[in-house]
Amino acid sequence: MNAQREVVVVRVPGSALAARDGLAELLAAYHLRTQAEKGEAVAGVEELPGRYRAEIADPRTAFAADTVLLAMSGDAAVGCLVVTAPAEGRSEVKRLWTAPEFRGLGIASRLVAAALAQAAESGTGAVRLSVWKWRAGAIALYERLGFARTDSWDERDLLVCMERPV
Repeated sequence: MNAQREVVVVRVPGSALAARDGLAELLAAYHLRTQAEKGEAVAGVEELPGRYRAEIADPRTAFAADTVLLAMSGDAAVGCLVVTAPAEGRSEVKRLWTAPEFRGLGIASRLVAAALAQAAESGTGAVRLSVWKWRAGAIALYERLGFARTDSWDERDLLVCMERPV
């Protein structure tokens, strides 16, 4: 049973990602689900917008300057989160995803906590993120972890922007 398996969070510099670390599969699931939730479902990765296909095809290049956090159950990646390199005193959390069969185990909370620790170690004063308005569970998680809504820095409709000091 999955709930009995130990899950550990590991940090990987984006430039050191391996081809078979499982991140590409997690990113594909994340982006396909997001497209469907936007009402723009696609049949496969090849139909995603180019910027998302690029992340999936080559995460090492896409996140070269960032830190990737992977939740691992044995040799399998079951969750991910990207922490961007600091810019203007902030890092950004992106691509938080937990495999559906591993949800409810606190993995997302652990990934965000690890992201906050990474940001603090890099000298960042704050961490920000954007989340789609319909992802009420994610918004509630971020609020429980100390993030507050802030003015949007993104022009896309239906995004909630949040930030918290480190």
